Amino acid sequence: MTKMIFINLPVADLAATTAFYTALGFTKNDMFSDETASSMMWSDQITFQLLTREYFQTFTSKAVGDAHVDCQLLVALSADSREEADRLAELAGERGGKTDPRAPMDLGFMYNRAFEDPNGYVVELVWMNPDAAMGNGAGTAE
Repeated sequence: MTKMIFINLPVADLAATTAFYTALGFTKNDMFSDETASSMMWSDQITFQLLTREYFQTFTSKAVGDAHVDCQLLVALSADSREEADRLAELAGERGGKTDPRAPMDLGFMYNRAFEDPNGYVVELVWMNPDAAMGNGAGTAE
């Protein structure tokens, strides 16, 4: 069986956050969505579960923090190219997020941009040339 990852995020405004991730290319899975949750698929193996703060609280006895104040996690998603990482980072800023909450990173074989969503969560967009990273002499070309 293929391993999957489900990233559960408490959100202040479910409709607005769902629209934000839809604009970035995530697909809403209506089978696992309702008035308390949106199941947003990045790929067949990666899903962001956007949960109202009240619903999220039912899964933990700990206080639910505010990602605008405290760093709770960093999520890195692979991009198919440097251009896709750039496009998504810029689009996030246009759709209510914040583009580049930290400086972009360019190591030649790996390129990284980031955005902050409307709830304060930081998502990194990473393109990597696996041949160059493994030292196979492929350079940094895509």
